[in-house]
Amino acid sequence: MKKISLWLNIALLVAVVVLYILHFTGTKSHTNEAVNEETGRAIDRDYPIAYVNIDTLISKYDMFIDKRDQFMQTRDEKQAELQLKLQDLEKEAMDFQNQYNKGLMTRTKAQMVQQELGQKEQQLYITRDNLAMQLSEEEGVMNRQILNSILEYLKEYNTQYNYRYILSSQFGGQVLFADNTLNITYDVLNGLNEKYAKEKGKK
Repeated sequence: MKKISLWLNIALLVAVVVLYILHFTGTKSHTNEAVNEETGRAIDRDYPIAYVNIDTLISKYDMFIDKRDQFMQTRDEKQAELQLKLQDLEKEAMDFQNQYNKGLMTRTKAQMVQQELGQKEQQLYITRDNLAMQLSEEEGVMNRQILNSILEYLKEYNTQYNYRYILSSQFGGQVLFADNTLNITYDVLNGLNEKYAKEKGKK
């Protein structure tokens, strides 16, 4: 009976040791398990390289969506203002032509009005070109802000997973093929959106 008890205790001790080893020496892929939402396959955390699909990441990043919507609203408003000024100028030009054709103004007055209309037209073209430059600059700044936000988050993200490289993949880009178990796009996206939501809530 004592022998059975001794062997039972030894078996239990071995089982406890095995469970302890399995629990604390498991691979990273189990301790940090995440799934690629596109394929449903687990992300391979053991490999020192991962990649994100930058097109998907940016287009579904809430910060980008907010900034893009704000930019488009500003652009549409400014273009609408410019269009109204252009319509006003066209109406003014038609009124002038109408009065001149009816002989309701002198030739000297007509030359002065024609010169004024020409100056207004020139000013509108300058305004249009300046607006195009301004919008292009604002869009460039917006894109750099988005990219900088992603890069800063990837530094935080990588403190947990210690990848040696996180590559950017996009259609027609330099990465022509990659195993989709290394795709961390949605894992990063979820973290980015959570962080942005917290920062947005503080404002």
